[in-house]
Amino acid sequence: MDNREKAVIRFNNGCVMKGFLKDFSTELEEMSFEEAGTGAIHRIRIEELKAVFFVKSFEGNSSHKEKKSYGITRSKGNRVFIKFRDNEALVGFLVGDVPWKRGFFLSRQDKGRKGFFLLPVDEDSNNIKVFVVLSSINDVTVVP
Repeated sequence: MDNREKAVIRFNNGCVMKGFLKDFSTELEEMSFEEAGTGAIHRIRIEELKAVFFVKSFEGNSSHKEKKSYGITRSKGNRVFIKFRDNEALVGFLVGDVPWKRGFFLSRQDKGRKGFFLLPVDEDSNNIKVFVVLSSINDVTVVP
């Protein structure tokens, strides 16, 4: 049984890689990533990424229709709606403190922070958590 942390990384340019995190940290400029299947090790700059999806499996469940309603699960933190620069959107629960100054939209982000963790609304999602890279976001709205 493979107990390494499985991840799917999405780049700002649309590319996707599946594999294993080697030295991921929310504070580092780069990380090492072992590509599934080939075992190739890649050094990746965090700013090149849109998000890091920590997943249960690489295959997922294509028949699962992901729920995007906050009412289906117990609150796990601040409810947020994220809109990426490529117009994709995510909803979930923000882990920890809000990484920007007061306001409903992302502005004056804290220097030094590369991103934040988001827990999916749907507990049956293939995603365990998502590390959202701040530089890939267009807007974030905290949902009351």
